[in-house]
Amino acid sequence: MKHKLLPLSETMHYILLALREPLHGYAVMQKIESMSKGTVILAAGTLYGAIENLKKHGWIEPAGNSGRRKAYVITSEGSTILKMEQERLLRILSLYEGSESDEEV
Repeated sequence: MKHKLLPLSETMHYILLALREPLHGYAVMQKIESMSKGTVILAAGTLYGAIENLKKHGWIEPAGNSGRRKAYVITSEGSTILKMEQERLLRILSLYEGSESDEEV
C-alpha cells in the first residue's frame, strides 16, 4: 500500500520514532534533538503542525494529559508506516554496499 505522505519527511520520521513512547510536545522536541545528535531542532510550530497532520492520518493518538500538556503515542498504523519506511530506506542503503570498490574515487 502506498500512502500520499510517503516517503516520510525527516520531521515526520523523527516524530514517529520519538512517539514509540508517550511524550508531550516539548519532550518530543528534546528527544528528536537528542536522537539526531543536535542536527534536527524542531520549532514548536513545525512540531505541532506535523502532530496535527499525523493525528489526522491516524498515525499517532492522544495518550492522556500531564497537566496542560497533551501526550501522544504512535498507533499500530503509525508503526506499520514506520516499518514500511525502514524497509524502503534499507533497500536504498543496500544500493550503496559495494559501490566503493566498484569505482575509483
